[in-house]
Amino acid sequence: MLRYRPGATLAHRLDPRAKLAVQFGFAAAAFAHTTPRGLAVLTGVTAVVLAGGRTSPLAAARDLRVALPFLVAAPLLEGLVLGPPWFSLAEARFPALASYRVFLLLLVSATYVGTTPVRESRAAVQWLVPGRVGRFLGTGVSLVFRFLPVLTADLVRAREAMQARLGTERPLSERMRIVATAGLGRAFARSDTLALALQARCFAWNPTLPPLALGARDLPALALGVGLAASVLL
Repeated sequence: MLRYRPGATLAHRLDPRAKLAVQFGFAAAAFAHTTPRGLAVLTGVTAVVLAGGRTSPLAAARDLRVALPFLVAAPLLEGLVLGPPWFSLAEARFPALASYRVFLLLLVSATYVGTTPVRESRAAVQWLVPGRVGRFLGTGVSLVFRFLPVLTADLVRAREAMQARLGTERPLSERMRIVATAGLGRAFARSDTLALALQARCFAWNPTLPPLALGARDLPALALGVGLAASVLL
């Protein structure tokens, strides 16, 4: 499941702001250079990022499996034509490149999530966006990172429970309705529990967050992020 995993890798030791700079530069370069040559270079950058966080690409792809069918379906549907030859490689070319671009972005993001504690992400967001807006965004990021894995696990358990009760014999629409209903019910219940827990812990909009400090080990990551962003202008 896509969540923070404690470790001592290079990516774990980096300042979250440096990692966000890499993500921003990577995203800008990916959208500016959606070509076979550009994506080949970005594939190498992705491999470096994955190695820095010791993130398995197969494990990351498994965590992102919900998005993969859409990335595969987009070029297939775009390439379909009415009449011979029934499939056009020219029409499917750019959607395929765009899907691969998004896949690389997801892998880089998975490395960030897996190597960055939620509190550090919140501190970085509030540093980048000062004031009440930053506190609001930081709180939202913190809750999403903590709440989303829990909701995903609830959906998986609902699906497994349905399968254990021969739910696979039901029509697809009914299976989707059962899982969605169970997931929504658990989401509302967890929302109420979360609100009660925040009140019990005297939730504050301006908590004491971990200190952030850029060091020498962050300079290569910052240089990579700036270089990727600058490549957009080339």
